[in-house]
Amino acid sequence: MATTSSHFSPTSHWCSNGSSISRLVDFGSKWRRKQQLFSKNSRIVVKRRLVSVSIKNVSSSEPKQKLKDDALIEEEEEVPRILNPSTPNASSIASSIKYHAEFTPLFSPERFELPKAYYATAQSVRDALIINWNSTYEAYERLNAKQAYYLSMEFLQGRALLNAIGNLELTGAYAEALSKLGHSLENVACQEPDAALGNGGLGRLASCFLDSLATLNYPAWGYGLRYKYGLFKQQITKDGQEEVAEDWLEMGNPWEILRNDISYPVKFYGKVVSGSDGKKHWIGGEDIKAVAYDVPIPGYKTKTTINLRLWSTKAPSEDLDLYAFNAGDHTKAYEALSNAEKICYVLYPGDDSLEGKILRLKQQYTLCSASLQDIISCFERRSGSNINWEKFPEKVAVQMNDTHPTLCIPELMRILIDLKGLSWKEAWNITQRTVAYTNHTVLPEALEKWSLELMQKLLPRHVEIIELIDEELICTIVSEYGTEDSDLLEKKLKEMRILENVDLPSAFAELIVKPKQSSAGVTSEELENSDEETKLVYSSEEQTTRANDLEEETKRANDFEEETKRANDLEEETKSANDFEVETKRANDLEEETKRANVFEEEMELVDEQDESKSKVTQKEKIMAEPPPKPPKMVRMANLAVVGGHAVNGVAEIHSEIVKDEVFNAFYKLWPDKFQNKTNGVTPRRWIQFCNPDLSKIITDWIGMDDWVLNTGKLAELRKFSDNEDLQVQWKAAKRSNKMKVISFIKEKTGYSVSPDAMFDIQVKRIHEYKRQLLNILGIVYRYKKMKEMTAAERKAKYVPRVCIFGGKAFSTYVQAKRIVKFITDVGATVNHDPEIGDLLKVVFVPDYNVSVAELLIPASELSQHISTAGMEASGTSNMKFAMNGCVLIGTLDGANVEIREEVGEDNFFLFGARAHEIAGLRKERADGEFVPHPSFEEVKDFVKSGVFGPCNYDELIGSLEGNEGFGRADYFLVGKDFPSYIECQEEVDKAYHDQKRWTKMSIMNTAGSYKFSSDRTIHEYAREIWNIEPVELP
Repeated sequence: MATTSSHFSPTSHWCSNGSSISRLVDFGSKWRRKQQLFSKNSRIVVKRRLVSVSIKNVSSSEPKQKLKDDALIEEEEEVPRILNPSTPNASSIASSIKYHAEFTPLFSPERFELPKAYYATAQSVRDALIINWNSTYEAYERLNAKQAYYLSMEFLQGRALLNAIGNLELTGAYAEALSKLGHSLENVACQEPDAALGNGGLGRLASCFLDSLATLNYPAWGYGLRYKYGLFKQQITKDGQEEVAEDWLEMGNPWEILRNDISYPVKFYGKVVSGSDGKKHWIGGEDIKAVAYDVPIPGYKTKTTINLRLWSTKAPSEDLDLYAFNAGDHTKAYEALSNAEKICYVLYPGDDSLEGKILRLKQQYTLCSASLQDIISCFERRSGSNINWEKFPEKVAVQMNDTHPTLCIPELMRILIDLKGLSWKEAWNITQRTVAYTNHTVLPEALEKWSLELMQKLLPRHVEIIELIDEELICTIVSEYGTEDSDLLEKKLKEMRILENVDLPSAFAELIVKPKQSSAGVTSEELENSDEETKLVYSSEEQTTRANDLEEETKRANDFEEETKRANDLEEETKSANDFEVETKRANDLEEETKRANVFEEEMELVDEQDESKSKVTQKEKIMAEPPPKPPKMVRMANLAVVGGHAVNGVAEIHSEIVKDEVFNAFYKLWPDKFQNKTNGVTPRRWIQFCNPDLSKIITDWIGMDDWVLNTGKLAELRKFSDNEDLQVQWKAAKRSNKMKVISFIKEKTGYSVSPDAMFDIQVKRIHEYKRQLLNILGIVYRYKKMKEMTAAERKAKYVPRVCIFGGKAFSTYVQAKRIVKFITDVGATVNHDPEIGDLLKVVFVPDYNVSVAELLIPASELSQHISTAGMEASGTSNMKFAMNGCVLIGTLDGANVEIREEVGEDNFFLFGARAHEIAGLRKERADGEFVPHPSFEEVKDFVKSGVFGPCNYDELIGSLEGNEGFGRADYFLVGKDFPSYIECQEEVDKAYHDQKRWTKMSIMNTAGSYKFSSDRTIHEYAREIWNIEPVELP
């Protein structure tokens, strides 16, 4: 039902009679008008109006029911505009939900079905968050403390409802309130779509960090982009993975607040001119607006509620070309608006095309420019009339989550120099003290490079600044290494410069003098080949003489054509002639001409041979004269991030060592103090307390308190109970309960039925060759083959029943990853319908894996696979989530696996595979043709090729594991090398699982040893050692 109350504000609040002030929600703040996020509340009184809202009982097919009497809003009753969470009062919460169902509606007023119940409930929770949000913002403004700003292209949040009410400690109260209204909290929460703002570990880490920042009361904000269609929604069909656009915003997002008063201009293209004042001015080009959407991020058991600000892009309405529109050219009319809006359509748009590359670069610059303008605006506002830019790094810390936000460096320089009037030296000093960089990968494709030509067109002023930064770096390198050893200097410049394949600036051009090369750099071998071909050609004198002869022969050849024509005519005349003598004479003439024709044919063949030989020499001379094409000029963003910031960190101990020893070794030798390790972590609130309440209760009962959620070090106390039979019984019961939920989910999503008595063996993560889902599925195929070779009794005695669960998205243009998805689903279709195997083995690919699916699968997991090629996974965070939930890991010594194994104990981790320091040698062994595959590996490949898994051709997939060289060949990720070790390790897994007491103890030890991997610990380290920020606790 609509309301006529035009003065209604979504931030006003209402307190129930006699309620006390909440320790979580501050109702008493004196808000300053310009400092608050939202206006204070007012009360409204509803005249006699009966709300009769029917509900749908989701657990039965009975007719829709009416709300009970307590759902009636009586005459002159004050309507709750914001709930009062001072006590977990179900009645006040129910009233708040009913209010939003009527007065902030998104659905028809007649029914109160699940979607409407979700939105009303979310708006009710948001009201409570806004109060804390405003108080947090006011405190930051008043204290002007140093604040951290976390910039990331991804924030993989998952659902917000259960997390928010959990952090507010209102889960029970909301469950009771919704029960009064005819719904369960679980069913209502399931109506929320996952926010499609990320894809993998990078975005999930960013969201965990925001949760920890709020929980630990650190002053911080997050900045990202508001993707309308996300990455994609994954569908699994008979052809494998198919992608469709995400629809998470189709019915609106109740957690976000559009901030129409906060927008910033963002420019692309144009040109740079120098003004009369000597300043640079970036003019012309394409202008868009970045508009802010704010999402509150509540901390756990604290009033601190920080902000995630997401940018959406648009063009002014006047950019709609009405003349073109009315002329019927609608596409042209809407072009400017479309170009602006599409920047925030899709996460990671395909960049194989030039248009895709432009769009990605626009996304990255939009994030950096809008966020920095906002940060600087905040700094200026808090500084008042006395702005001291030298203090900017004392108030602002900018963290770049991977290389995507690296344009922050030239953008901050541009703003400080061009708009704020600082000198280069001042701006560079401020920038380096403000910005820090987190490296997340050693994969070359993730160490971004952009075409210099493309960037010059799109961001001309930034290229000028980057060129000057590159020049500063060259000065530093020359100063450090000198000019005596030119080879060493050249090596360092080639490795470290920001601009790749770009000539040295004129001031440094003489530093490296290269020896002149004869024959345009052609090798001696090429010259020898050239000489051989030249022998086929005459000397220059002979060539001249021969050319004249050929000219004569050509003339004679033309005459021959005429004579041949005459011969043909004579032949016809011969047939019709009556005079024998005439025929005889003409025949004789024809014979003579035929002989001459044969002679000329031979001569013409010689001419052709001579011409062909001359052509070869000419082509060779052309190759010798022309230098090889120059490699493209590129901007190396990772190098820029290292140079432009004051700190560089890896995300696991082994990864940070690889960063120092290999990825950025030259920079580490130059600036060793810049480099740090910050092992990743995950929030224990979402990833154990909220997603696994049964296990959480057991932990609290045995530890004796629930403060382990904030102090995960207390989890280690579980070690002393790991052999306790009572604990093991409870532990196994919680695991089985979670497995039953997954069984229902698998049936719903895939149609497959699986047994709760089987081991749940799970690998869920982004599909990529280095993560080696291919190794996993080939291991399953080998297991299946061996089962088929046994009798039923032998199978049952040797093998533990397993449900092998996969999940994850393959990037839409990553063909090999999509082949892996197809192969997994084909194996599942065969194995799952094999009556001989039955419940001994099932293979399931869960479609559209996301945070909500992870929250269901991880608590039910018993074995989890983290089997990347050693040295290629930076950290991984899913391994931490699995361990926290009592899952035993099988994996290589890669990423955080190394530290997890140390903490949980070697006996509680299944280890296999080559070590990181061996990988380069093993690849060389392969390239030299010295690798001999194990017979089991050849056996499993032959089995796949036999066609047992259907008609699909897997030659390209299996071919990637064969050969010794070539693109997409030679088993770069060492699947074949690690395969026999992996199979042996899986046999050890079976043995351990047969002994359920041993397995349950291993499970408990994994949870006990996971205490280190809380994102709270990680954030404390960032705050102390990189950002230099202190907690701000609200009164």
